[in-house]
Amino acid sequence: MTVKELALALELEPVWEAEPDREVTGGYTGDLLSWVMGRAQAGDAWITIMSNNNIIAVATLTDAAMVILAEDVQPDPGVTELAERKGINLYRSPQAAFPLCAKVAALL
Repeated sequence: MTVKELALALELEPVWEAEPDREVTGGYTGDLLSWVMGRAQAGDAWITIMSNNNIIAVATLTDAAMVILAEDVQPDPGVTELAERKGINLYRSPQAAFPLCAKVAALL
């Protein structure tokens, strides 16, 4: 499933679409950035409530297919521009992280 297909299925709001045709191969949820860096896999849809610039750095390091900001989180100032520069797909959702995870798992 592509980033765009997953985003449509989950009714995600695009913040920045860098590579909507990228394949999503798994999922990861977490907010402790050092933990995510050591455990998220390339191609994951990463679900988080973190909203600062560091999410883009971690998504770049882990080669995440996309970052999904759960629970109506708004990205901090500058995050969208950084996602654009680094080529990171960034989306948001009003849904809580748990139901989002369940839906991603069911779709993949």
